[in-house]
Amino acid sequence: MSLAYSDETLIQELIREIGPRAVSSDPQVLAANSHDFGKLVGIMPPVAVVYAERVEDVQAALRLATAAGVHVVPRGAGTGVSGGAHSITRCIVLSLERMNRILEIRAEDEVAVVEPGVINADLNSAAAKYGLMYAPDPASYQQSTIGGNVATNAGGLRCAKYGVTTDSVLGLEVVLADGTLISTGRNTFKGVAGYDLTSLLVGSEGTLGIVVSVTVRLRYLSEKTCSISAVFTDVAQAAAGVLAIARVRVQPAILELLDIGTMRVLDAQYGSDLSALGGAMLLVRTDGHGAQIEAEIVRNALEGLGARVSPEADPEAIKLIEMRRASRGDGQDDAYRVGEDIAVPRSKMVAYMRTLDEIAQKNDVMVRIVAHAGDGNLHPTFWVNPEDGPTGVQRLDKALEESIRAALDVGGTITGEHGVGTVKREWLSWEQSAEVIELQRKIKAIFDPQGLLNPGKAIV
Repeated sequence: MSLAYSDETLIQELIREIGPRAVSSDPQVLAANSHDFGKLVGIMPPVAVVYAERVEDVQAALRLATAAGVHVVPRGAGTGVSGGAHSITRCIVLSLERMNRILEIRAEDEVAVVEPGVINADLNSAAAKYGLMYAPDPASYQQSTIGGNVATNAGGLRCAKYGVTTDSVLGLEVVLADGTLISTGRNTFKGVAGYDLTSLLVGSEGTLGIVVSVTVRLRYLSEKTCSISAVFTDVAQAAAGVLAIARVRVQPAILELLDIGTMRVLDAQYGSDLSALGGAMLLVRTDGHGAQIEAEIVRNALEGLGARVSPEADPEAIKLIEMRRASRGDGQDDAYRVGEDIAVPRSKMVAYMRTLDEIAQKNDVMVRIVAHAGDGNLHPTFWVNPEDGPTGVQRLDKALEESIRAALDVGGTITGEHGVGTVKREWLSWEQSAEVIELQRKIKAIFDPQGLLNPGKAIV
């Protein structure tokens, strides 16, 4: 790796080419931009934070970083939970939050073109004026950026029906490590010319290039939706409800499962009394012109299992879905809590959730589970009391590792929507063969020969 000039010279060159308001080496700014919400291990302050406002700024920053042999860590809103935006030794953090323009909405084509710093919720608000929506809706949708969503291939509550980010991305403009600007993909819904580099770049966590423009497919914003809450005696019965909905061939837009621990968290946050109603809950939303018909079919299926189902047009059911959407956990100290992002085949959900309870009991830790049940994506959270100290943390780590192996044993994956980042790198080799990992390394070397872009993230 070249060391053509010093960090101080790099900062001066960045200021000269991009402008003084775009470059900061203030210690407080460096600290604030040095990490996301992932586990903090070995974080090093960056040399500088560069706030790009134009494609040319990104190109200049990458050219200068290449000349100086300095790593580049791209950053959106910093809402990730896997350490994908953690800064490392001798790097600049390239913030894209100021590249926040919606460049185009072509309503008749159902397509939008946006810069990477556009907030997910802002794109949805703009699309709604045309009766359209951007389907991926991670829990952080009010803060997270489209560029960050692309980096991790983010999902959300509507995944069961509309898919994850890659299912809505048609094309990208990307700056490579040497400053070269390329375009991938297309403006049309269909197109199979050449290798699908767009899908390769989605979910690559900034290790292959810096996304500077995203062309997305929009979906119809339904004027009619029906929301249902159903209370069950336990998680196993609620998971059976998920399969019952599938058997009656209804595809909900939203299908969320909450266990008793998650219900208690919502009670504490919102002053509700959900945990007094039962041991688990399903939240269901149907949409489209047939929303009401589908909702009635769902109600009948769940009542047949003995669930207590909300009545038609119940405003409480709507409120519960929004409470779930806005909830990102309680105030527990992160040092004594680990949350995960596992996906398993839906047919294995009941058995896997029982396994999670067994793992928690064996390791003397506590567990609660929330799931995007429509696609088998579970978010278990293990925790211990802070009074347990280091021995409690050891038990926590052991339970987490066992839960990951158990998911893989039933044909699952280590991450459904949060990405690998730094947090899950040690587990990647459990899921993927050495040959597959090596192939990914070779792909990275083609895009980024010097290994400057977000090294240590996504692949081992």
